[in-house]
Amino acid sequence: MNKTHVMALDAGTGSVRAILFREDGSIEHIAQEEFEQHYPAPGWAEHDAEVIWESQLRVAHQVLSDSGVSAEAVAAIGITNQRETCVIWDRVTGVPVHNALVWQDGRTAEFCDVLRADGHAEYIRESTGLPIDTYFSGTKIRWLLENVPGVRARAEAGDLLCGTIDSWLIWKLTDGAAHVTDYSNASRTMCFNIRELTWDQKILDILDIPRGILPDVRPSSEVYGTTGTAAGFGAAIPVASATGDQQGALFGQACFTPGAVKATYGTGGSVMMNTGTTPVHSEAGLITTIAWGLDGRVEYALEGVFFGVGVTIKWLRDEMRIIDDVEETAAIAASVPDTGGVYLVPAFTGLASPYWDQYARAAVFGITPGTGRAHLVRAALESMSYSYRDVIDAMTAESGTPLPELRVDGGAVANDFHLQFQADQLGVPVRRPRVTESTARGAAFLAGLAVGFWASQDELRASIEIERTFEPQMDAGTRERLYAGWTKAVSRSLDWVDH
Repeated sequence: MNKTHVMALDAGTGSVRAILFREDGSIEHIAQEEFEQHYPAPGWAEHDAEVIWESQLRVAHQVLSDSGVSAEAVAAIGITNQRETCVIWDRVTGVPVHNALVWQDGRTAEFCDVLRADGHAEYIRESTGLPIDTYFSGTKIRWLLENVPGVRARAEAGDLLCGTIDSWLIWKLTDGAAHVTDYSNASRTMCFNIRELTWDQKILDILDIPRGILPDVRPSSEVYGTTGTAAGFGAAIPVASATGDQQGALFGQACFTPGAVKATYGTGGSVMMNTGTTPVHSEAGLITTIAWGLDGRVEYALEGVFFGVGVTIKWLRDEMRIIDDVEETAAIAASVPDTGGVYLVPAFTGLASPYWDQYARAAVFGITPGTGRAHLVRAALESMSYSYRDVIDAMTAESGTPLPELRVDGGAVANDFHLQFQADQLGVPVRRPRVTESTARGAAFLAGLAVGFWASQDELRASIEIERTFEPQMDAGTRERLYAGWTKAVSRSLDWVDH
């Protein structure tokens, strides 16, 4: 049968989606489902991996049903995922031994302190490109091995498998035939040597993680297997890509050349710069990471990551209840001329790039008797732009490459107020593509290339259309005055938790 579409499975932090892409790179249909978040203790965050699988499979079937596209017409499936979240499961039954530990989870902070005190930071940074932090998978895997009864013995006996969410979904889709991950996801575990392209045995020994539970590491664009009985599609669809969500967005924005930069605004967030086939070591709080493995080579990126982006707006809605819908925030923010001197630092689970302070906490500064709802909403939106400027300033200084423009994607790019303020803070144009689902489109592009649905990266580049460009309007003096207030507020939120 003629293959007409590629399906992307986007396993995010708060929801899962299935998106069908046409040959011209446009979207046929989207199905989405939110799933429950678990916070068993302050600073802890968990997901039920079985619920992620069930929800992901449900939306995959829904997108086919709603669109009228048959499974036989799907050329390939590509997977993109929340990167550092990890799960351990039984290699025979497929039953997880515990909830997945989410990238936001901070329960290993004290152990990270021990690793640093024991002098491991330099080796880990040199090998993996990462700082020691609770954000990454390695210390989470160790926690599961150490704290869930019987798990270490079962792992050492060869009865368990471990992986990030891409590995879990691929294993489930292929009926357990493929236990794999790709280079981009492996590079986020704090266990993978990004230069030698192998699991780093010295780090595995430091963390006491058995090598046998980890997946094989493969290119980001490759057929790993085909869908089996559990998927229930009635057709053997090639599972042909895996990519971490931010790397997927970089590829989906066609940032194929060194120096190209994209920003993603999701539950968390990311700024990523393609640095080509050579990893660039950062001294400014950025991450050196693998962008993708493709066509027999690995390409690298510099990245800044953020823990509190969309989660900040969800906090205003779900916990503070000062908004009813995220879509109203732009109008609310625009109803006041400024924040009245209010700054919100979104360090709900610490601060990532460029600060890397796991003991920072969210705070609101500058409140006066005249502070109202609109000021707080505006401060929350502005915090995104300030955070991204922190990283982009460091990235351009360290790479020696000026920023000519910023390409953006993710849920928050629908907010015109936010993108205008981002352009104002950076002083460069911010470009919003017509298809803003860049993360999923990157997974689809990589899968389509693997099976010949698309012939080349040039074909993919030609499919990118810009829907709107936001030009900077703020004068330099105002820009710097506002940013100085932000840096002052951040300094007050650092090292808040006693440790």
